[in-house]
Amino acid sequence: MIEQRSIELLAPAKNLECGIEAVNHGADAVYIGASRFGARASAGNSVEDIACLVEYAHRFRVRVYVTINTILRDEELEETEKLIWSLYRVGVDALIVQDMALLKLNLPPIPLHASTQMDNRTPAKVKWLAELGFEQVVLARELSVQEIEEIHRTTSVPLEAFVHGALCVSYSGQCYASQYCFGRSANRGECAQFCRLKFDLVDSDGKLIEHDKYLLSLKDMNRSEDLERMLAAGVSSFKIEGRLKDASYVKNVTAYYRKRLDEIIARNSSYRRASSGRVRIYFEPNLSKSFNRGFTRYYIDGHRTPDVFSFHTPKALGERVGTVKEVRRGCIVVSSISQFHNGDGLCFYDEQGRLQGFRVNRAEANKLFPMEMPQVAPRTVLYRNYDQEFEKILSRVSAERKLMVKWTLADVQDGFTLTLTDENEVQVTVRFEYPHELARSPQTDNLRTQLAKLGNTHLECEDVEIRLSANWFIPSSVLSGWRRTVVERLESAQRMNYPQHRRAIPTEFTNKVYGRVTSLPEGSSLQLTYLANVMNTKSEEFYRDLGAQKVLPAYEKCPPKNAVLMFCKHCIRYSMGWCPRVSHERTPYKEPYYLVSADGRRFRLDFDCRNCQMKVVAEENAVI
Repeated sequence: MIEQRSIELLAPAKNLECGIEAVNHGADAVYIGASRFGARASAGNSVEDIACLVEYAHRFRVRVYVTINTILRDEELEETEKLIWSLYRVGVDALIVQDMALLKLNLPPIPLHASTQMDNRTPAKVKWLAELGFEQVVLARELSVQEIEEIHRTTSVPLEAFVHGALCVSYSGQCYASQYCFGRSANRGECAQFCRLKFDLVDSDGKLIEHDKYLLSLKDMNRSEDLERMLAAGVSSFKIEGRLKDASYVKNVTAYYRKRLDEIIARNSSYRRASSGRVRIYFEPNLSKSFNRGFTRYYIDGHRTPDVFSFHTPKALGERVGTVKEVRRGCIVVSSISQFHNGDGLCFYDEQGRLQGFRVNRAEANKLFPMEMPQVAPRTVLYRNYDQEFEKILSRVSAERKLMVKWTLADVQDGFTLTLTDENEVQVTVRFEYPHELARSPQTDNLRTQLAKLGNTHLECEDVEIRLSANWFIPSSVLSGWRRTVVERLESAQRMNYPQHRRAIPTEFTNKVYGRVTSLPEGSSLQLTYLANVMNTKSEEFYRDLGAQKVLPAYEKCPPKNAVLMFCKHCIRYSMGWCPRVSHERTPYKEPYYLVSADGRRFRLDFDCRNCQMKVVAEENAVI
């Protein structure tokens, strides 16, 4: 028999509503922020709401992961420990974490996943995390299929990789620009989105190269066509970004990837879904109709491509729907095969390359009557970033999920037994005392009909087996009461039989306990810089226990001179066509180049061609 690998679709949840919709639309796991200490500070949720999500998700064996993935101050450690115990008590399946101080706290045996904020991009780093007891590792977004495969060959720890959503231009956990400019730390969930700002690009002589462009803004990831390659490379969990997105985004994107993964699993017996329940989707998912800045596959093949960046706008562009054919008084005639609706939101680039938009007040075939007439010229390309009709569909019930069950009705002495078995082989049998009386007419069809009525429960009847020795009469009202009792018993049994995983390793970190982990990851220096993000004394103790001789504090705690603010795979020199590795064209400008923000701040760009990185450094810093 072929050993099957469990494949997880991991969806985001801003709140309880989004979490429930993620489950309904096919997620195998949901990640959500707690009230504090998540990498999206504005997406916090109470323990009570998380408990409600856990109860709902576990019906279908959908896991719930909670993000505790910020770096922590010393005075926050006690509160964090208490919060984690509360999450453990309500049944949370795992924590997604960044701060190594957690390995020094008195934690319950709840599984820990290594956040992408840990900068997980080498085989040595991932192997080290696995040895420390992390049970899933979230990989850096920038990794190629080949790099993922190399990591997978090194360790058997489940690998989680992003497949869809917004992209940070810097390696996650290694961006300090927001802290430097605004005092808002990305590592503490308060990113001010420095990379979505406008900049001028100038050379060392002050010559203007680019003016007023979003030079650090990337398109959104879309790897929906690369899922099979990622599976073959070793990815087991496919993560959708979006803990700040609304329910319609979660519905559409989750449903799309559910359908794609189900198609792959159906034709490959070595994979299986990580959760249960039959998902029915009542609309046709379309990724281009949810918020996006245009799409990129983002270095999946290892090399750079021109589709990564979006210099003209950091806003949602949407789907291309046609071009302007004619502009009339109060009306725009469009050349398009798309259908337009009253209330649609359209946008376009004006002659200065700026994104402009308008709302359609009335649509008559290809004639659009805007609420306010925009300044748009013929042959201008139009995009739709808000589809009114599609949003109406998503505002209603757009999917449902049911756990399949089978009934068995049998007669016994002095009564009957009713057995209910779900698709996970959880089974309950209840015996009911009731007289055996022969019916005047055949009862089988009525018995099947009554037992199949499961109403608004999370169950759906797949089969009813009648094992009666005679045509006994059971009134519908009696059978309905039996049915309710058995369903309640099954729901209780499902909760008791949920396969709650517990972390096997001891909670207190010591070298003796973790005897196989005797040092820092291969290639690490014995002197840790601000890049280790050590914010508290417990985290420092952790690294010193592993042999670090010097541990510098996190940037947020003590900003060092000469610090690189961003480490980027995205390269502006490449985007200009001047990469010395791939282009024969030489730059006409003198390096170094500088980004100049609207408030006049200057940031030097250093190009590390050996490591294929671009570094962003504040001008006042000296040579690195």
